[in-house]
Amino acid sequence: QVQLVESGGGLVQPGGSLELSCEVSPRVFSISVMAWYRQVPGKERELVANVTDDEAVNYAASAEGRFTISADMAKNTFHLNMNDLNTEDTAVYYCAVDLFGLGSPNAIFWGQGTQVTVSS
Repeated sequence: QVQLVESGGGLVQPGGSLELSCEVSPRVFSISVMAWYRQVPGKERELVANVTDDEAVNYAASAEGRFTISADMAKNTFHLNMNDLNTEDTAVYYCAVDLFGLGSPNAIFWGQGTQVTVSS
């Protein structure tokens, strides 16, 4: 069973920065898509950013220019560097992988989520 463990969440002031990390275990031979999502109570989970195994990157409009997703495929880890945070970024952040990039439920795995709170 593939497991994802996030780290790096916490409380930060507006304008501050945080880096989230996600480790995938056991080590998987290849992962097609690594992604970060977030969710606030009462709203649907939304994509923040994803990166593919050929290094194509996609960002939500709200993350463009402030967040950076990066991945170390050899180590099965990936990160989300978040800058210039504002209160609207407050959410539970989830990492996820799609092993084959096909959207097959059996090949998609999620982390447990980590809380990011932006507040003064």
